[in-house]
Amino acid sequence: MVRDMMMRRATTYSSSSGGEREREEEEMNVNAMKPAWLERLMAETFFGGCGVHQDRRKNEKNVFCLHCCSTICPHCLPSHRSHPLLQVRRYVYHDVVRLGDLEKLIDCSNIQPYTINGAKVIFLNQRPQSRSCKGSANVCCTCDRILQEPFHFCSLACKVDHMVYEGENLSGILHRFDESDFAFSQFEGLRVDGGSEVIDEDTQIAPPDDFRPSSCSNMEATSNSVISCEPNKHKNKSNAFLPRIVLSLGSRRKGAPQRAPLS
Repeated sequence: MVRDMMMRRATTYSSSSGGEREREEEEMNVNAMKPAWLERLMAETFFGGCGVHQDRRKNEKNVFCLHCCSTICPHCLPSHRSHPLLQVRRYVYHDVVRLGDLEKLIDCSNIQPYTINGAKVIFLNQRPQSRSCKGSANVCCTCDRILQEPFHFCSLACKVDHMVYEGENLSGILHRFDESDFAFSQFEGLRVDGGSEVIDEDTQIAPPDDFRPSSCSNMEATSNSVISCEPNKHKNKSNAFLPRIVLSLGSRRKGAPQRAPLS
């Protein structure tokens, strides 16, 4: 009988410890769980054509609704007038968000920013690379991309995925934001049927040295960047100058012949 009581106690203890372990695992999963808006922001495909406004000009989906957790185009904005909205931009075919906007939603420390005409931006997702560079160089903790000191992540997704993998609590980096900072009014001055675009007003992007192309021919111009190539300017100037040289030579008059003096 004593043995039966001991066995029952052991069974009760193992079941209770197993239940505690399950609860701890559930708590870890809840802590590491991404909020809906963050999950969709990193998973959405931006700058595709809007299916609702296929017959309209400038129908690229480049605005993210934090309330509906979906991407919309400029023509959809009136339907989300009361929702917080986040503008997404593009650089070299990759989605970026201004650091000033993103850090109101989530802690962006240790993520390497890039500069667009004086405004810093953060890449939403990691970018493909030909080879990983481990060793003495400072690299991203998730994808091994070379970074500048003292940054540890190359994109928002790299930081979030690293924290989830390590079982860290994401609630510690999420901010309670003010919806007025993402109000519809920030898009009211942007025309969708005229000459200006809702995508961006920036005209030139200056990345860090490790992301700077080696020559102007390697630059990829996007919808929000206009890259100037100095060699072409010099070439055009030389071509414009050449005809003037030919004309001056062709119109030069002959002078009177000079004869040697008589000895």
